[in-house]
Amino acid sequence: MEVVTIETPQLGDRTYLVHDGEVGVVIDPQRDTDRVDKAIADAGVRITHVAETHIHNDYVTGGLQLARDHNAAYLVSAEDNVPYERQPISDGDTVQVGRMALKAVATPGHTHHHLSYIVTDGDRQAVFSGGSLLYGSVGRTDLVSEEDTVPLTHHQYASVRRLVEESGSDAGLYPTHGFGSFCSSGPASGAESSTIGEQLAENHALTDPDEEHFVRELIHNLTAYPSYYAHMAPINLAGPTPPDLELPGSLDGDELAARLERGEWVVDLRNRIAFAGNHLSGSVSFEYGDGTQFTAFLGWVLPWNEKLTLVGERQDVEDAIRDLSRIGIDNPDAAIGAGPAELAPRAATSSYESVGWTEVLGRPQEDSVLDVRRTDEFEESHIEGAVNIPLHELLRRMGEVPAGRLWVHCGSGYRSAVAASLLQRAGRDVVHVDANFHRAEKAGLALVRH
Repeated sequence: MEVVTIETPQLGDRTYLVHDGEVGVVIDPQRDTDRVDKAIADAGVRITHVAETHIHNDYVTGGLQLARDHNAAYLVSAEDNVPYERQPISDGDTVQVGRMALKAVATPGHTHHHLSYIVTDGDRQAVFSGGSLLYGSVGRTDLVSEEDTVPLTHHQYASVRRLVEESGSDAGLYPTHGFGSFCSSGPASGAESSTIGEQLAENHALTDPDEEHFVRELIHNLTAYPSYYAHMAPINLAGPTPPDLELPGSLDGDELAARLERGEWVVDLRNRIAFAGNHLSGSVSFEYGDGTQFTAFLGWVLPWNEKLTLVGERQDVEDAIRDLSRIGIDNPDAAIGAGPAELAPRAATSSYESVGWTEVLGRPQEDSVLDVRRTDEFEESHIEGAVNIPLHELLRRMGEVPAGRLWVHCGSGYRSAVAASLLQRAGRDVVHVDANFHRAEKAGLALVRH
């Protein structure tokens, strides 16, 4: 048995191709299945099954289309009511995939009908735990509904215990979530691989003997998650269509300027410092690049299903179109160019300052500091006198933003760049603080801690 990992770091998720050298199964494929097709071709195997651990809340699945493309059986929990053809699978069912045996284990918690899969090939075993048992943690339990959160957290506690009881301690563990995904109930452990035995020794869901304590602590530590999650499960239940990843024709400068004048959403993918220095008036900054969580924040912050135009270099726009398709944002328009002069030479441009903590320390007394981190981050520690409006709440809470000039910061500079651009678009005078919050105190700023 060989396990091939297909990473989606933009969403903190993993897809797995599991094969015996001839025949394989794909577990939890993302919507852009061409990456999976390449992995299958590289392995030189035939796919007979595609399996879902759950109806996903954080991305659009490619499972249905992949199964159709490969004439493979599509394994989806028998408890999930879906309109498309699938092979229903239930707790305890075993499916033969070549010489491998795939056993379904009911692991409710992340969702009601969540399944994990134990795959066995001779004396080797691998556990595909989806959003159940993660590295150092478990999948969050508050995505279904508020009233279901406590019962699902109890289920999660029991599920991971049952899963390890049915697995060997040497079995490799392969979760779908937990690599920066908001589907994790705790911070990413940083581990790239693990075994059931290691989790038995380290994972709080397995080491805490007090179920009530585990439930209280997990729920207490849950933080905000992206608003686009509300749209993912309905799309997946209905049966997603394949994404259109083609780059559309580039808009000309006059049309781009007209969209800005109409107040449409024009997203600049350039580096946030370049954006601060000069950008098309009315555009917003969502820097595209490795480690930026571009997809999650754009889907979280901007209104769902409104017309979207991406502007930037060709490769960034192509990659952004692919990333956004994974959360069901399809067919954005595009304008290709290196900056305002190339994109729309006759359109109005704007800029704002981008500074570090030293400049914040010397700001005029009448200016306000706006902290756009999550509420839990702010409550842990914040700059004395700062006002907190989390980035994902900013558009609907513009009326609460203090008057006057605003010095906008977050944890690293990324979220504050988005916020500064939104505020300037709304007519506010902003300064973008592009600095790591952990260095604020060392720079001389007084912090309040709780």
